[in-house]
Amino acid sequence: MDYDAVAADLIRALRGKRSQTAFSRRLGYKSNVVYRWESGRAWPTAAGALRAARRVGVDLRAGLARFYRVEPRWLEDTDPATADGVAVLLDDLRGTLPIGELAKRAARSRFAVSRWLKGEAEPRLPELLLMVEAASLRLLDFLRIFVDPAQLPSVAQEWEELQAAREAAYTMPWSHAVLRVLELEDYLALPRHRSGFIARRLGISEDEEERCLELLARTRQIRKVRGRWALDRSRAVDTRADPERSRPMKAWWTRVALDRIESGHEHTLSYNLFSVSAADLVRIEEAYRAFFQQMRSIIAESKPNQRVVLFSAQLVPLEPKH
Repeated sequence: MDYDAVAADLIRALRGKRSQTAFSRRLGYKSNVVYRWESGRAWPTAAGALRAARRVGVDLRAGLARFYRVEPRWLEDTDPATADGVAVLLDDLRGTLPIGELAKRAARSRFAVSRWLKGEAEPRLPELLLMVEAASLRLLDFLRIFVDPAQLPSVAQEWEELQAAREAAYTMPWSHAVLRVLELEDYLALPRHRSGFIARRLGISEDEEERCLELLARTRQIRKVRGRWALDRSRAVDTRADPERSRPMKAWWTRVALDRIESGHEHTLSYNLFSVSAADLVRIEEAYRAFFQQMRSIIAESKPNQRVVLFSAQLVPLEPKH
């Protein structure tokens, strides 16, 4: 991804119909600094870019709450449009990912990344976007805090493809599992695609396999390469962006897990029924999210791909919702 191009597109979208000079003055600059930003000759700091977004009406707190899907506790006493706020945001997004691994993903020095995370130095806007993607794999959803990503020429097609991939996951959940089979070394070792191979690995019907492959091909997530299906692009598809649509999908995958457990499939399962303070429940929820981030980091780096696994966990307060 060309992060300079994305940064320039984002500034241009925030400017809207204003002239570059008028937008520069609105942000408190005497010179036409917006021209330099949009041309890539200079960049605002990450905090400066967030302040510019707020200046034109972007509610950063509400936007970050939507991005996280629950307002992070650090927002209670930290302004994200400050150098300290940017450092806290990036450090929170990386979770338990080691600094060295984050630096490797971002193709930046460990020293530079460490200073950004500690707030000893501040990334510029393109570097902020790079770090958000490296830490969370969800840059497109982060951009949605500010503008509709479809308005940004540098990512419009990728946003369209991500939305199509999410729609496929909502309407035909097994299609996501089919994608994971296509990554397996056993499938990659086949001389050509073999009908029924995917179905047997997932325990689904061959008709379901064919329907999933057809949908994935139609939404441009896979294509035929030398007789085998291949992922058109490696993409993290976070389906939690639409809570109303993700809720029934979560329930669907939970039922899949229960069906497999009841039929005697290999599994790891434990449960704990407990009472706890409201404050400690928040701590448990935070620990769960940190574990999930750590698990995603392990998955992202795991090679070779040999097993397709469903992770299903629930933390459900039993009191009726008021």
